[in-house]
Amino acid sequence: MPVRKLSVALEDEVADAASRAAARSGLSLSAWLNSAAEHALAIEEGLDAVRAWEADHGALTADELAAADRILDQLLEARRGG
Repeated sequence: MPVRKLSVALEDEVADAASRAAARSGLSLSAWLNSAAEHALAIEEGLDAVRAWEADHGALTADELAAADRILDQLLEARRGG
């Protein structure tokens, strides 16, 4: 996969914390930042999908949001091995 070298500026505390997190994960800082960016982009894509759905169908109800929270809680628990 092609990569592009970029120069980015991070606040000192953020850079230090990201470096520690990368080391804990056994990743280079570049790989860790790439993964973090992919995660943030997936969240943005999901939020865009919800906005599009709501534009077509109206805002999600409190019951629908509560049901979604329950499903997400179950998925997270299963992912943790619970």
